[in-house]
Amino acid sequence: MLSIGGIAMVFIMVFGGYTLAGGKMEVIIYALPFEMMMIGGAAIGAFLIANSADTAKKALGGLGRVFKGPRWGRDDYRDLLCLMYGLIKVMKAKGAVALEPHIETPHESPIFTSYPKILADTTVTALICDTLRMVTMNLDDPHQAEDFMERQLEKLHHEHSKPAHALQTMADGLPALGIVAAVLGVIKTMASIDQPVEILGRMIGGALVGTFLGVFLSYGLVGPIAARLQQIVDQDMQFYAIVRDTITANLHGHAAQVAVEIGRGNVPSKIQPSFYDLEEALNAVPAEAA
Repeated sequence: MLSIGGIAMVFIMVFGGYTLAGGKMEVIIYALPFEMMMIGGAAIGAFLIANSADTAKKALGGLGRVFKGPRWGRDDYRDLLCLMYGLIKVMKAKGAVALEPHIETPHESPIFTSYPKILADTTVTALICDTLRMVTMNLDDPHQAEDFMERQLEKLHHEHSKPAHALQTMADGLPALGIVAAVLGVIKTMASIDQPVEILGRMIGGALVGTFLGVFLSYGLVGPIAARLQQIVDQDMQFYAIVRDTITANLHGHAAQVAVEIGRGNVPSKIQPSFYDLEEALNAVPAEAA
């Protein structure tokens, strides 16, 4: 909602100020379709050249994330901590081997199925299951396990950041494409140098719309959208980092409740569940984990 308000404010302040200052909107309106075709079309074409189909698709989907915000909220972090608590309790009470039914077939596990939103995310489910599977194979050194998960998180962060980086690259190129459109407008004007001053003035004004549009789209829309998308990616990545923190704390020998409390401490402050909220939620963890 805040992003929509910001976009509206950009348009109102820029074009409202221009109009109030005595600017003539008809010059911009007349030139806009042609300039937008050159600048927008070239920007999209360059975007497709520079990126894979997967990145382009994710960048398009990322536009929706900008308006919806981060995927994971306070309740999701609480559920993740409860899920990790349940798995750690099984491991401490019955041994690492007892985890195998849960991590081999998470869709049949009473612990995983209690948290369907987390289970539906293949990334976090794979991170949990793959790491705990390594633990059952005697990867019980906390430093080695942490290093393993850190590498996984770095890979995920790199992959998830590609759409934001692609949009930022487009934003960086838009001012130059605006200059290209403006130069073409100047060429068109010079070819009509025998026309009256009034006509030449309109033609030059139309050419300058290209420069304006490139800068406006870059710094007023695409650049801020790319920055916001990167912020959302960074915040959502913290969800996966909680898995690393709790498993590492468990391997250091901490009790299950201490391990999840360490994980809770790394939840972003704005959406961090309180100690008492988490304690109440832990009491409702499936009996299978007791």
